[in-house]
Amino acid sequence: MTVTALPLPHNPTAPTPTVPVAAPIYQPAPAGAPDDVPRVFAAIAAVMRDVMPVAKDKENQQQRYKFRGVDDAMSAMAGPMRAHGLFILPSIAEHRAERRGEKMTHVNITMRYHVYGPAGDCLTAEVPGEASDFADKATNKAQSAALKYLLFTLFMIPVDGRSIDDGDRDHPVEPPAEHRAERQQRQQQRAQRGQQPRRSSRAEPSPWENQGPQQGDTLSPQARQLLADAQAAPSPEAFAAVRARAEKSGAPAEFLARLDRIDAEKRQAAQQGQQGARPDTPATPPKSPEAAAAEAENALRLAASRANLASLDADFERVYGLPIEQATAQQLDTFRRKIEAAGGAQ
Repeated sequence: MTVTALPLPHNPTAPTPTVPVAAPIYQPAPAGAPDDVPRVFAAIAAVMRDVMPVAKDKENQQQRYKFRGVDDAMSAMAGPMRAHGLFILPSIAEHRAERRGEKMTHVNITMRYHVYGPAGDCLTAEVPGEASDFADKATNKAQSAALKYLLFTLFMIPVDGRSIDDGDRDHPVEPPAEHRAERQQRQQQRAQRGQQPRRSSRAEPSPWENQGPQQGDTLSPQARQLLADAQAAPSPEAFAAVRARAEKSGAPAEFLARLDRIDAEKRQAAQQGQQGARPDTPATPPKSPEAAAAEAENALRLAASRANLASLDADFERVYGLPIEQATAQQLDTFRRKIEAAGGAQ
């Protein structure tokens, strides 16, 4: 990101420097703008306070590294920017393209972003972008890369809950109500359309993409294996582990709902079996504290998985002051209810 110092008061005895930029970094609000309307700097600070973490949960399968996608960054920024009247106007300041080999196109661009506040004043930043493609998407990918790093660096989007320092153990940071509602609305819309979350155009395709409908013989080997593992899961905890594997691999909402139906059918069959058991069946012995804590931890991780809470361990330790493995069953169950009350229940 190119940052230019703000102009200092004019000194008539000093030579005027020549700054090689197309536009000043800061453009004041137009004449007549109300004084009580926040300027762009205040709006950016307000957005930074409200923005939720974006986990590094995407994976490039070819180079084997984790990354955060541009779509996730845009989704995290959309609500806070709307709430504080901030918007970004992009333009291409510089563009260079070259052919490499017979089919590949390599692009270097410099994007110029004008960040406008609610009063009409503007902050300008330039960010480079670089990408290659075998078709006609190199410029698109370079623009996506530039936008992603503008959002990350200008608004300092945290990676996880540990990066938010506005809370303590007794008063943990909770997502604003509008964020929870917006996240739940997006999840419901994706479930209704049977779509998985959009991925960055720079990411390698996951095993779930370009597979066609996830039904019948069109299921991938990975999907068939997950279905078999869900059917064979001997306990709710084992099923929760199978579902977590499916979510981590990028399974679409339709497939996750299919797994949940398997779990519901197995639970119903187990209940019917218990109702039909002989009266003299010995009672189940009470669980040990270790077993109860293990079961509560699995239930907590299932709730966190369904709520897309990628920083569960760090958030739990920040609230209770001890690792999640050392928690009691009561603490784990209380934290699970908090997640479900915040919109994580499905």
